[in-house]
Amino acid sequence: MDHDQSPTLLVVDDEREVADAYALRLRRRYDVRTAYGGEECLQEMDETVDVVLLDRRMPFSGDKVLTEIRDRGHDCQVIMVTAVNPGFDIVDMPFDDYLCKPIEKDDLFAAVEQQATAASYDDPLSEFFSLTAKLSVLEAEHTPEQLEESSEYVRMQRRVAKLREGLEVPREDFERMVETFTAINRGKG
Repeated sequence: MDHDQSPTLLVVDDEREVADAYALRLRRRYDVRTAYGGEECLQEMDETVDVVLLDRRMPFSGDKVLTEIRDRGHDCQVIMVTAVNPGFDIVDMPFDDYLCKPIEKDDLFAAVEQQATAASYDDPLSEFFSLTAKLSVLEAEHTPEQLEESSEYVRMQRRVAKLREGLEVPREDFERMVETFTAINRGKG
């Protein structure tokens, strides 16, 4: 992403009014495009897209669109935006953040800003925040008992701890980034 211009967002939702509402909010700060479904998203994808807000539940599912975006090698940040309750199936999905509808305006802006900034992070830091988002949304949607029983959840916790040990980010900068990132409400409002 060229830091002299605002990031380009692609808002994807099969419900036109939802996509248009997000786009209207975000246009004040970003260059925003919309796609009204998975096929249209894939047609709109190019190297200029920095962040994709991707609805998970569409006729051509967001899960399939996400896989196709990654398989095509698009180097963008992807935020899943959905009313689907996240299960442990999200552990291995290659998204960068996950927001459950309804989404407050401040959380939407914070998540987009975080991901626009994350585009400049090195791979371990990006992975750290992607896993942190997954942990956060799972913690918001599942009981402590369910989490303890999930080998995927435990594996992610260990990976986050290992990544944190290896990050070469000044402590105060890192703590500020984590505080900003974890302030976003990712669970159901």
